[in-house]
Amino acid sequence: MPADLLLHPDVRALYGASLRPPPGMLFDAGVATSFSLDFETALAVPVALALFASEDRDELLTSPLALLEGLERTAKRLVVFCEAGRIQAQPSPQSRLCTLLERLIVEVAARHEQGSFHPKLWVLRYRPLGKGEPVRMRLLVLSRNLTRDRSWDISLCLDGQVGRVRVPVNRPLVDLLGRLASLATDTPPAHAGELVTELSRDLYRTRWTLPVPFDKVSFAVNGMKRRTWNLPPCKRLGVVSPFCDDDTLKLLADLAEEPLRLVGRSEELSTVAPEVVDLFSEVFVMDGLAETEDGESDESEEGEVRPLSGLHAKVFVQENGWDTAITVGSGNATRPALITGKNVEVFATLTGKRSKVGGIADIFGPENFGRVLRRFESAEISESDTGLREAEQRLEKARRELANAGLVLRCTEGKDTREGQKHWRMVLLPDRSVRLDGLGTATSWPITRGEAHARDVLSALRKGVPIEIGTLSLADVTRFVAFRLTDEFRGEVKALFSLGLKIDGAPANRYHAVMRSILDSREAFLRYLRLLLADVGDPLSTQFAASAVAGGAGWRPMGDDEPILEDMVRALSHGSDRLRAVRRLMERLEQLPDDDSEPVVPEDFLELWNAFREVLNERGRRGA
Repeated sequence: MPADLLLHPDVRALYGASLRPPPGMLFDAGVATSFSLDFETALAVPVALALFASEDRDELLTSPLALLEGLERTAKRLVVFCEAGRIQAQPSPQSRLCTLLERLIVEVAARHEQGSFHPKLWVLRYRPLGKGEPVRMRLLVLSRNLTRDRSWDISLCLDGQVGRVRVPVNRPLVDLLGRLASLATDTPPAHAGELVTELSRDLYRTRWTLPVPFDKVSFAVNGMKRRTWNLPPCKRLGVVSPFCDDDTLKLLADLAEEPLRLVGRSEELSTVAPEVVDLFSEVFVMDGLAETEDGESDESEEGEVRPLSGLHAKVFVQENGWDTAITVGSGNATRPALITGKNVEVFATLTGKRSKVGGIADIFGPENFGRVLRRFESAEISESDTGLREAEQRLEKARRELANAGLVLRCTEGKDTREGQKHWRMVLLPDRSVRLDGLGTATSWPITRGEAHARDVLSALRKGVPIEIGTLSLADVTRFVAFRLTDEFRGEVKALFSLGLKIDGAPANRYHAVMRSILDSREAFLRYLRLLLADVGDPLSTQFAASAVAGGAGWRPMGDDEPILEDMVRALSHGSDRLRAVRRLMERLEQLPDDDSEPVVPEDFLELWNAFREVLNERGRRGA
């Protein structure tokens, strides 16, 4: 792809398509980082990775059975690190499947108190279907968070082959992965450490295939060491950054003999001193597009879907001699990203000959990125609302306080209900008083219940005393707790987010209870069984099965008398992996306590399964 197309408004890369395995490969393991995430997008990712499913997130979310199996297949093969306090929440109850994300999501905090964990990075490993083929890796360096935000973002996708010798260019990324666990605000899942170690080892030995016409790639990470990386001096410079400040823009302009282009957001550029803006020959904003906050969702609380809008991409284009270098990643033109290094940021720089890559005039020209730009006019921006900024700062401070307050959930068994089902009391325990200065209200609820069940927690948190926030069924017990904060002086200014808290006394089998709540009928069980028996090595077969459990066009209703036997015999003849997945399902269903609900497993299938289980056990004894 020509370099000028990297910023071309007609060239789009879908998140799901970027994660999907290459032909002839299967997802094997992955580590991701994000500043923020939302539960719905996080639920869709495992399906795209493991089931070759549609990249349409909303379509995936209509299939709880496909979501369930995606989560099951990636449970110990994927981990996502995100900034504590930046998991988005919503007022309505979240799917119980979100509880299974506890096995994937690790909340972290930057090493510097005033910094943010801001990188958007994916390191994925794929294993071949055929013998003798090499293991492949994929690297995604993004400006986009793991949310449904529809701002203008940019991504770099590199594929490579794992070799035998280390590739020094990957060292900054290897170092970052090795330090992620040290940033965790709570103990990471048991598999996270081993998984990161595995991927780090393979990442270090991966040589990337570069996109045409580039001939060199380099990586940099800020916020993990004392030394802060910045752009090298250059002849000409173009900057795309939604957030910026005087000191950093001046630093960047001083690096270039000719600071040519600056693209930003109107409200941000209006806060920069005019003499600093004037250091750049031309200053632009996006034409006719509303601009959104970093990581903000494109869907309002009322469910109104907003159009594609805003600038969120971060790009630095440099010309030096015969070369053009394009740097993309998570870092804005701000002090925490490029001067003080308080933020954790990731950058990737592609370099190629200017005669092939193009120069700044080409990349920002009217036939390319310039098509969606217009010149910035400072007069069009009204005076900033100082009171609003102060309120937002108070809420941000309170968010950080809660994320670092050591909050714990205590879970105790309650009395049986009239239906004979057990419930669990969830109590929020602060380990100390939390100041939360400047807040008018603070409410909290388990995400599986929704804001209709919110409890006022402000007074209790300030006093450092326990408060009950809900009585839940086993399938609703979750460590993800939503908080809504409002400012004391500007009540219309609010923050809504989730925290993943440690649970003391977490009931056993709650993940199994979530599975049972999704497999709520014989039809659901049989559809799920079809998905387990699908040929994972055949993307079309797996995609068809994923569509089937969603009731897609390829699905026809299935009764109990469908020939499951044929599928099971076929699975047995091609190895035992698919039948082991069936055994996993059956064992988890057996571990749940008896209740009055109708059994979902047909009796004739139980008889069939017992025969196949004996075959699996015999193979296990023989070491087959």
